[in-house]
Amino acid sequence: MNKELKETILNSLEDIKAVNPVAIDVKNISSLTDFMVIASGTSNRHLAAMSERVLEGLKENNVSGISIEGQGGDEWLLVDAGDVIIHLMSSDAREFYDLESLWDPEL
Repeated sequence: MNKELKETILNSLEDIKAVNPVAIDVKNISSLTDFMVIASGTSNRHLAAMSERVLEGLKENNVSGISIEGQGGDEWLLVDAGDVIIHLMSSDAREFYDLESLWDPEL
């Protein structure tokens, strides 16, 4: 289910034109989750729409226990779907925090 969940999330992000979505397998280095998905939005409105689309896709697939942090913020939304954590970020925040290098130095 983890890989299917990751693919569902990536498809949702691609549908809403997320910028450069990336999935990182962290199951061997983190006990929190199996995958981290990181994507950028072009504006605050785009970030909000991305989170709504991801939530819709998760609900359509009967994923429960979803939580979201950072709503109403300008830079970063986090959607916790258990086996997959989704980071939706402005381009500036994504560049500044550089989560890809933190979780996968090869990126």
